Amino acid sequence: MGRFEGAEKVGIRDKETRQLLAVYPYKIDGTDEEIEKAVKDWYYKQSCIAEEFLLKSYVDELTEHELKSRKDDDTKKVY
Repeated sequence: MGRFEGAEKVGIRDKETRQLLAVYPYKIDGTDEEIEKAVKDWYYKQSCIAEEFLLKSYVDELTEHELKSRKDDDTKKVY
């Protein structure tokens, strides 16, 4: 069973603060490794400083609270 199996949405989360930095706007599909690569590649393309944030972040499933608060807005600020 994969880490992201059954996940509705995933995003990039800061390792230290666990703050959600960005929500991946596309459907997640594939193995955990494929999902992580797709999310990181997408995030990297969003901003020239994203590379620095990727070193201090990880791909994670959104919590139920985050899902509810972002249900209609997957375009939250990308750092």
